[in-house]
Amino acid sequence: MNEIGKRKNDHIRICLEKDVKSRNVTAGFEDIKLIHKALPEIERRSIDASTVVFDHKFAAPLIVGAITGGTKEAEKINGAIAEAVEELGLGMGVGSQRIAIEKTQLAKTFAIAREKAPTAFLIANIGAPQLVAGYGIKEARKAVEMIDADALAIHLNPLQETIQPEGETNYAGVLEKIGEIARELEVPVIVKETGAGIAREEAKKLEAAGVKGIDVSGVGGTSFAAVEYYRAENEYQKRLGENFWDWGIPTAVSIVEVTETVNIPVIASGGIRSGTHIAKALALGASLTSISAPVLHAAIEGAEKVKETLSFFIDELKNTMFLVGASSIKELAKAPVLIMGKTGEWLRLRGFDVESYARRQNGRMQNER
Repeated sequence: MNEIGKRKNDHIRICLEKDVKSRNVTAGFEDIKLIHKALPEIERRSIDASTVVFDHKFAAPLIVGAITGGTKEAEKINGAIAEAVEELGLGMGVGSQRIAIEKTQLAKTFAIAREKAPTAFLIANIGAPQLVAGYGIKEARKAVEMIDADALAIHLNPLQETIQPEGETNYAGVLEKIGEIARELEVPVIVKETGAGIAREEAKKLEAAGVKGIDVSGVGGTSFAAVEYYRAENEYQKRLGENFWDWGIPTAVSIVEVTETVNIPVIASGGIRSGTHIAKALALGASLTSISAPVLHAAIEGAEKVKETLSFFIDELKNTMFLVGASSIKELAKAPVLIMGKTGEWLRLRGFDVESYARRQNGRMQNER
């Protein structure tokens, strides 16, 4: 097994066996409050959680985030996830495809996603550092063609790269490279972080560069500094992982920063662990949500377990919609929200009007009159 393949297997093993979630910071969803309606005036069974994003209809605003690919174990994981999202009408991303672009015999570990999910929304994946190192439209198209993808994710992982002993830390000129791919590629380009969040300044630059979606992937879920901590070969590397374990922007903060800044779809990810979290993310302005860690644990047991896990998230989402009186995702997006605690404080210091979210319902009622 080559170095990249070994690293991918290490990542899977560590995420399954170790506690790699953020320690002293959360995704911030405990600070986001939806207003309970004792008179919801809707029928729970008639709630429609479907949505259309990137010109694709999703049965629910939920995808499985990029996890893996490139190894025998990864092929099984991707196959199990793909089978489940196909049946449920959702979508999924695959892990970085660099390994298969460079070793084409490994393409099947990614291609199984389309084989098992002929109609689901699939997202290909390449890394930003590879663009700086020489990848261009040719490699981007290879990644897309490998899984017949509906979109391409370019992942940003500067935190992981700076902790990782073999990390690639040259990000100079990366925005221009992203823009080139976004302009030339035939499918939408989504830029995604990997657990450290995206601020409004970068979001604005990415939209101007031509990307069609942003996946915030904030702090609160898997910490890749923590993952690299467990891969460390010496005390120096462990210390780096320890010190940067909780680095980044909490997910709830990042959702607000990005949705209030750009006019392209925003995917909320990073510590989403319930259907209520999904509802809160959508009420804050996200178009889709994404989960990874809970699905990885389920995928080891097979497609049925993945389906069970995802179905429970969707059921929780519908329960939350019922309790706020939202019969559709569009109605949920208009629900009043209270932003409290550390999340509210962070956003106020950044100049955001957090009270505007709570005023939504009053404004809608006045318009209805």
